[in-house]
Amino acid sequence: MKDNRETLAKYWEEIYGNQDIELLNSFFLEIDALKKEINNKATESDWYKDAVVYSIYVDLFSNDFKGLEGKLDYIHNLGVNCIWLLPILDSPMRDAGFDISNYKKIREDLIGLKKNSSEDEQLNVFKSFLQKARQKGIRVIFDVAINHTSDRHYWFQESKKSTNNPYRDYYIWNNDSDKYKDARLLFKGMCPSNWEKNGDSYFFHRFFEFQPDLNYRNPKVLLEMSRNLIFWLKNGVDGFRADAIPFLWKEEGTNCENLPKTHTIVKFFRAVLDHLKPGTLLLAEACQNPYEVVKYLGDSDECHAGYHFPLMPQMFKAIAQQSSEPIKQTLSTKVTPEIPEGSQWFTFLRCHDELSLELVYVAEEDRKYIHENYCHDKKWDFRIGEGISARLSELMNKNPEKIGLAYSVMLTLPGTPVIYYGDEFGKANDEKYYQEQIKLTGKDDTRFLVRGRINWDELEQKLNNKNSFESKVYQQITTQVKVRTEHKNFGRGNLEWLNSVDEQKEVLAFKRTYKGISILVINNLSNKDISIDLSKTKLTWNQKDLLGNELPTDKNGSLLLGSYKYYWIQLI
Repeated sequence: MKDNRETLAKYWEEIYGNQDIELLNSFFLEIDALKKEINNKATESDWYKDAVVYSIYVDLFSNDFKGLEGKLDYIHNLGVNCIWLLPILDSPMRDAGFDISNYKKIREDLIGLKKNSSEDEQLNVFKSFLQKARQKGIRVIFDVAINHTSDRHYWFQESKKSTNNPYRDYYIWNNDSDKYKDARLLFKGMCPSNWEKNGDSYFFHRFFEFQPDLNYRNPKVLLEMSRNLIFWLKNGVDGFRADAIPFLWKEEGTNCENLPKTHTIVKFFRAVLDHLKPGTLLLAEACQNPYEVVKYLGDSDECHAGYHFPLMPQMFKAIAQQSSEPIKQTLSTKVTPEIPEGSQWFTFLRCHDELSLELVYVAEEDRKYIHENYCHDKKWDFRIGEGISARLSELMNKNPEKIGLAYSVMLTLPGTPVIYYGDEFGKANDEKYYQEQIKLTGKDDTRFLVRGRINWDELEQKLNNKNSFESKVYQQITTQVKVRTEHKNFGRGNLEWLNSVDEQKEVLAFKRTYKGISILVINNLSNKDISIDLSKTKLTWNQKDLLGNELPTDKNGSLLLGSYKYYWIQLI
């Protein structure tokens, strides 16, 4: 424990100086005792590099955790080995659960027990699910919003009572709204200000007005949030997606993003998790350019991984432009820096939010181009041009070949891929759910279009029909995912562009090599047939690729690529 004490004490001093050292010493005693309780069975420290992540809302996917247990076979059959549970903690659900009202309780509607059930009974339902997932080789991580709470959280309810309430300093209060004026408005078009009036004072929020920001200048907030993480670590989760971490620390005269003490706070969380259970994933949701995101990986002492936000829109641009250049440019060291050996990018095509086109990491020209090519309905416009609220199938005009191609690109490029529930069978936007949520929340938040429930009876019929759109998408994605999980090249191997076909911009071709084994990936980004002369490469392979496809050639021996076709070829 000595090294950990010194590390945590160093971070504490960087943030608070010598303030409230007795709180830190008391915390040391807590985690010493907890270390004996937590299951410390050896776990592969970088397991997340070989993961394929499946992102779900429990209620929309399967009603509750009992229902989710019943769907573990479906998830396992996808080839997935990690589930990312979108917000499950207690919440009034005004922002899909990212407005947390109790960090140590799961929403009762997800538990499926009678209202008078005990906290232990409720927790055991979740732990039963974790156990059954683990039996199938599936790890589980979940969301935790560490920047803000719900305005219905006990801390905030107390905080707003009076200026001398013990919880007042858990949040950021001011006599007026003149502070932190350089902090950008994140929910442009939905929130007019970062300040909300309550009584004679104002409280600060970066997101909706019912999500007050926590005040990490108060050391008690840091320790309480650490205890929240520890609680779920003790109960068996494999990691956390740290929501909205760039905004943790605020300084007057700055934009209140990516400040040095924000990084120190994240280091503190990481050191606590590493002490109690090494290998517990801390995933950065930092919606920033790669050179900022990589700072949240630190020197392997902050987050283990971070989302590669800029790569996502550039994959869409590449397909629309029928050119490999946007992807190759984004993955060049000019845009994406090298990351520490133990770290990883997380990649995605779609998620629970909009197709984000924030100018933080998307140039105005690209934002306009992608919006024009993919926002097929004015209703999908999000944040006045800075995003598109649409499912992958909608963005791709329900073309199974384009969807399959997009996944081939995402699943084979460097990083750990995330599949958003329903995209594996081409789930569409859900207008009914969107309208329900407007009535429930009072917010016209078009991100609700990309959520919605799964009708399993209807889906089963469609998947059993091999000619259905859903079945065509599902067969492609499940085949790709299963092959990916069988080959560590994709999560760990190096990337080498195939220079011999560089002149054909419509082709994205590269090798992924790991421990002497190479896999050649070839993607036709265009809507036309292409021939590729691979004779100069002097590469050799079998007649079928890893996906089971025959490799057709013309009379000159060139590889024939149909429109939107892709091959994953193991070299011999």
